[in-house]
Formats: sequence, structure tokens, C-alpha cells
Amino acid sequence: MSNKLGIGDKFPSMTINLVNGGTINLPESLDSKYGVILFYRGHW
Repeated sequence: MSNKLGIGDKFPSMTINLVNGGTINLPESLDSKYGVILFYRGHW
């Protein structure tokens, strides 16, 4: 199990596969200094 991010921790770089077949690179693709990222499992 991964460690949780704490206050002031840097978000790790990762590539996420999008539903439409594309990808997004986080956090490099974010347009601002602050953002909210929601991971939804979507399939149980």
C-alpha cells in the first residue's frame, strides 16, 4: 500500500488513461498551482 500525501508533499508524476482513449500527465497537465483530482473506480 502506498503512503498518503501529507501537507506540503509533492504530487507524484503519473500518466492516467482517459475514458476516451487519451492520456493525461499529472501534475504536468494541470493549468494552475492548485487543483482537485478525483479518482473514481467506476467498476466494482
